[in-house]
Amino acid sequence: MSNGMMIHKYRHEGLNIVLDVNSGAVHVVDQPGWDIINLLEQGYKRNQIPRTLQGVYHQQEITEALEEIQTLMENDLLFSADYLEGYERAPEHVIKAMCFHMAHQCNMTCNYCFAGEGSFGGEKGLMSREVSFRGVDFIIQNSGLRKNCEIDFFGGEPLLNFKVIKETVDYARKKGREAGKEFKFTLTTNGLLLNQEVKDYLNEQGFSVVMSLDGRQKVNDRVRTMKNGSGSYDSLVPEYLSFVEGRNHQDYYLRGTYTAYNQDFFEDLKHLVKLGFKQISLEPVVAPSEAPYALREEHLPELYRQYEHIARYYLKLYGSENTFTFFHFTLDLSQGPCIKKRLAGCGAGTEYLAMSPQGHLYPCHQFVGKKEFLMGDVTQNLQYDRDLYQQFLRVDINRKEDCRTCWAKFYCGGGCHANAHQFNGDLYKPYTLGCRLEKKRLECALGIQAQLFLNHEQNASKEASREP
Repeated sequence: MSNGMMIHKYRHEGLNIVLDVNSGAVHVVDQPGWDIINLLEQGYKRNQIPRTLQGVYHQQEITEALEEIQTLMENDLLFSADYLEGYERAPEHVIKAMCFHMAHQCNMTCNYCFAGEGSFGGEKGLMSREVSFRGVDFIIQNSGLRKNCEIDFFGGEPLLNFKVIKETVDYARKKGREAGKEFKFTLTTNGLLLNQEVKDYLNEQGFSVVMSLDGRQKVNDRVRTMKNGSGSYDSLVPEYLSFVEGRNHQDYYLRGTYTAYNQDFFEDLKHLVKLGFKQISLEPVVAPSEAPYALREEHLPELYRQYEHIARYYLKLYGSENTFTFFHFTLDLSQGPCIKKRLAGCGAGTEYLAMSPQGHLYPCHQFVGKKEFLMGDVTQNLQYDRDLYQQFLRVDINRKEDCRTCWAKFYCGGGCHANAHQFNGDLYKPYTLGCRLEKKRLECALGIQAQLFLNHEQNASKEASREP
């Protein structure tokens, strides 16, 4: 096939699934259709196929399947051309969101923390209100005509600087109104300071909240420890539950990290669901291979099985009072991501920046402290490095050799830039282990969507048959 045509075929829970990569169309096909698509992918002409499959299927089956496949191809839903090949992103210089590192210190000592207990390899400290306000001014000045802007409060543990967070929210709302902009706020917290005052404030201000918990008590407390070495599970679970129930399970994610220590992380997800949490994300640890908790290639078969277990569990509970959302299985097949996200994912270094407590700007929170990626200093001026901006603007799937022929490219946008740099020293060379896990998650997510669609069609057919 030419013109960048690409499909991905796989079997999931008894379904033959075909993804047309460029259009994003997902097809569940019968066995004749599967075999015909396989032959077309190999370069067979349509008129060669009936003779090739003669004796395997009835002629009528072959003819009907060929007609359906031809219709899909004519409507650019199968073997469609890559309309984004060679697409160049135009520089817009519009910042939509920023991550404010409110605290480069933490009240926990998690074993796998990429931030070095919150200091990001530098001095510990809290962001001052003056720096935070300058960050707000920076967003307003550099967000162009965009009305909606976002600030993510991050750390370390940002609630160590709760007073400045509140002052920043007030300042952003005031300055936003004056500039015709609205601000949305997100907070990522380890939960130890999530007292009633904080809960009430986050609810009143409409914050989205990401809370850290790794799952079962023995798993969580092995790596997420207090300064005195004790576990955090018993302190966190009651506070988290009261918080999410108080906001009717809206606008939050309970975020866990799985490591080599808990390769059976499906058990952690089940545990969290049974506790009553409904918005869950479990992320693979990203760590040097020599770390005892690091995930390695030999772990992949078991990790794949865990995602399959989660997919089955999701479908089992779907529609019941225990229905949950799993972050990596959330897909919108009706619309999908915009062109920019298809090409480059998160927008780090172009639409999204991070700011250290000192006011230094970086492409994202994982680049903070890396001098070669310093993009500006809001205490000096409200500008940012256009050369580094251009560098990140060019980092997209059309320029990443490994991504150009990957079926998952339009879903992940080429993966995490920071992980690529950390493991390969090259923004254009994706982190391979992360890619492989992402593809497995996508297969499960697409399989779930396919099964839900089939269930809906079957239910609709049953209802129609009952009508007089």
